Amino acid sequence: MARTKADPQTINLDALSQTHWTDEEKRNAGVVVEFFQTLMNHHDFEATLTRFGDIPYVQHNKAIPDGIPGLVGYVKRLVKRFPDYGFDVKRIIASGDFVVLHSHATLKAAHRGDDSRGFIVTDTFRLVDGQLAEHWDALQPIDFATRFLFLLTGGAQGNKNPIF
Repeated sequence: MARTKADPQTINLDALSQTHWTDEEKRNAGVVVEFFQTLMNHHDFEATLTRFGDIPYVQHNKAIPDGIPGLVGYVKRLVKRFPDYGFDVKRIIASGDFVVLHSHATLKAAHRGDDSRGFIVTDTFRLVDGQLAEHWDALQPIDFATRFLFLLTGGAQGNKNPIF
């Protein structure tokens, strides 16, 4: 089924949880999934800012401005161009203060579930006291169109944070 604003792809935390996670890791994974679902799949910018906008948040993706408001602005611009942009989270890795999402991101609803289109994305979050604190990502464009999009949009730096 195509993902739409009224019927978004839902990240199923229960199905992706691991039995060996500690209570802290379960809570941290829940925070990350709530954040990611709200921003990246629902595109609910106001809810994202209300829930997460006041926390100190270091962005390590050089193309994205620092802080949650900077990230929300970046995603707003992306969604304006690609309204069906969203993530199918394939696995979640939780270890202490770190949560990693391994996902298939697509720009068009017609590309959902098509492993020959979109991006492979790994998002790594560090949490402090159950709150988002830092984010790193690695993106791999799958098809010609997404590789070309990277060429067109690459280069601009939104922050001066280290990449590691």
